[in-house]
Amino acid sequence: MPAAALKPKPLPTQSTARRAVRLDSPYVPLEKRPLPAGRPREWYQTHNRRLKAMRLAIALLDSGVYLPDQARDETIRDTAETIGVHPPSATTCHMVRAFMRYHR
Repeated sequence: MPAAALKPKPLPTQSTARRAVRLDSPYVPLEKRPLPAGRPREWYQTHNRRLKAMRLAIALLDSGVYLPDQARDETIRDTAETIGVHPPSATTCHMVRAFMRYHR
C-alpha cells in the first residue's frame, strides 16, 4: 500500500491553509476604497467592467457552469438577474467567457 494512502485525511474542522482561518466565521466583505483619481474615463469603465465580469464568472461557476462554451449570453444575463446586477453587454459577456477560459 502506498504511503499516501496511509496518511489520514484532515478533518473538516482542520485547515490546510498556511495562515489561520476561522471556519465558523461568516463572510465579511472588505472595506471599499475609492478608486484612484486622475485616470481617463475609459480606465474606470474597463475597471468596473472587469469587476462585473469577475462577479458573473464566479456566480456561473457556483451555479455549475464550468465551461465557457456553456456560458451563452442568455445564460450570463440570467445569472446577472439572479445576483442582482444590470444585464451585461455583449462585451462584458465576452469578458466573462475569457475569465472562465483563463482560470480553467
